[in-house]
Amino acid sequence: MLYLDHNATTPPLPAVVSAVAEVLSRHWANPSSPHEAGQAARAVLTQAREQVARFLGCQPVELVFTSGATEANHLALRGAVGHGGRSGLVISAGEHAGVHKLVSALGREGVPVGVIGLHADGGLQLDEAEELIGEGTSLVSVMAAQNETGVLMPTAELARLAHAKGALLHVDATQLVGKLPFDFSRSGADLVSVSAHKFGGPKGVGALIVRKGLNWPALFQGSQERGRRGGTENLPGIVGMAAAVQHSTWTASNWHERSAQLAQLRDRFEARLRACCPEVVVHGAGRPRLPQTSFLRLGHVHADLALQRLAELGACASSGSACSSGGQAPSAVLTAMGVPRDEALCAVRLSFSIDTPPADLLALAESWPRSLADALDSAGTHPHRIPTGAIA
Repeated sequence: MLYLDHNATTPPLPAVVSAVAEVLSRHWANPSSPHEAGQAARAVLTQAREQVARFLGCQPVELVFTSGATEANHLALRGAVGHGGRSGLVISAGEHAGVHKLVSALGREGVPVGVIGLHADGGLQLDEAEELIGEGTSLVSVMAAQNETGVLMPTAELARLAHAKGALLHVDATQLVGKLPFDFSRSGADLVSVSAHKFGGPKGVGALIVRKGLNWPALFQGSQERGRRGGTENLPGIVGMAAAVQHSTWTASNWHERSAQLAQLRDRFEARLRACCPEVVVHGAGRPRLPQTSFLRLGHVHADLALQRLAELGACASSGSACSSGGQAPSAVLTAMGVPRDEALCAVRLSFSIDTPPADLLALAESWPRSLADALDSAGTHPHRIPTGAIA
């Protein structure tokens, strides 16, 4: 199996599986209990918090463990309503579906919401952002890296714009962390969301980084997480998250090399695919993007058929965000980029890792268009036939 859906989730690292199993068998006591077993669990929690904080470039006290990025995003955006006497929210048109649904609900509750548009190449319209961020804006929220196109967003510029108007910046770094370096202390952000299963950790655990000094309200009342997130801590998940960052193959010394290696593989794959299928369109290719993400369409072949042929070739991919793919609605980010509906319904996302065999990926760039051409010929759908050129 050639797994090309790392933006949806990553396989847990072996060290993560071992760490989770050990906590479940040895440190199952409640970390809030005063007895010996509880305090042993508390010590494990403290150590895990320090390890994750070190990896993310924040202080341990700034880390609020959650059930994942969705909860972290809700904690950030809902907490911003009324913060500092302001209630306005500004997001980008390329945010995760969960964020769009949340701000739609908040809008119905009377919260002012502004949406920053995207350029045709997936970049953020910064001039529009500057107009939308006003004196009543409480929070600006944006992804660090768009989860479908992989386009990197100008978070430093947004931090400057937001802070100039007295607003805070929340960055959803879910897709960035574990693929490119991230340091909260240098990011300019006030709040940051992350999710462990995007970088080799377990599902069901993530975190919101809250800049020290911000008195942030809780979604769930309780005494845990310094009163910012009630509920017994998910110690196996948190320790698994810590194991993921401890055993990450991305380090400060090798990230330039690894990023360049992945970007080169992505570019070779896309070039070979174009040679085999001249009608290939790569969305977001004109912007800086994650080095291992390719969001593309092969002519006017519907994503369902393209994914079916991929599966028959032993490859796993998706038609976009795992939280919104599988239906007949076009990708929301492509719609925001002005891509026509019939073209947006053809988009397929391939996302790989440093462990993806280059030879297998490049071979797929040749076999995939051939397979699709055969399928379309058999079905007699010549208007949507993929032109197959010389194999590079």
